[in-house]
Amino acid sequence: MLLLSRISAAGNLCKPGTWLLGALILSACTTPPEQDPTYQKLVEVDGRVLRIERVINNQSLLELAQKNDALQNDLRTLRGQLEELQNNVDKLRAQERDLYADLDKRVQTLETAKAAPPVSVVANNVPAQVADTDAYQTAFNLLKEFKYTEAASAFTQFLSNYPHSKLLDNAQYWLGEAHYGLKDFNQAQHDFQAVLDMYPDSAKLPDALLKLGYTQYELKNYKAARAALQQLIKQYSDSNSARLAQQRLTKMTAEGR
Repeated sequence: MLLLSRISAAGNLCKPGTWLLGALILSACTTPPEQDPTYQKLVEVDGRVLRIERVINNQSLLELAQKNDALQNDLRTLRGQLEELQNNVDKLRAQERDLYADLDKRVQTLETAKAAPPVSVVANNVPAQVADTDAYQTAFNLLKEFKYTEAASAFTQFLSNYPHSKLLDNAQYWLGEAHYGLKDFNQAQHDFQAVLDMYPDSAKLPDALLKLGYTQYELKNYKAARAALQQLIKQYSDSNSARLAQQRLTKMTAEGR
């Protein structure tokens, strides 16, 4: 019955106007999909699309990998620069401490020579002078060894024990340095201001103004910091402290402060 139906259908297709459509239908029905040109074309196009997608995906992954490598390189570079800057800062701080120590030693020598009594009365005052100088030097040595807590205590004791010493202004200044080293910036601010208020003729005034500006900076009192540093540059323009003050002002300007 199925064969007769196909023959009958084929006979009907042979009628005028229908034989071409029938041929196409019979051809489509009898041709396997894998041999059909349209099907093969679709398969080819689909394969090409898949290959293109793979290429695009691979390129995206490659670009991401390249960007990641670039970021890693930038990060390593920045870390290196940061370490270099930190080393430079540490060196500058060490140089600053050495400079202050050298200056203080020179000032101390000059002041001791200036304050020395006539030879005829030296013998009577030797014990007091030796005790004065030894106590000061002991405190100063603690500061040079970065023992800030002990140094602060020693300088405080010195100020109390030797109220008439010629080294009071120096001791007051180095007491501020000890508190600055302890990051007790509020107390350091008072110590440096005390040098300015109590010892107007002291050779430590430029240094005290500089460190007062530094402590105000650490306390984020930027206006007061600028005022102290600018005063230092104006009054002691030829000093090394004035050059350091200008460097800090330049830094503050770059920071927008």
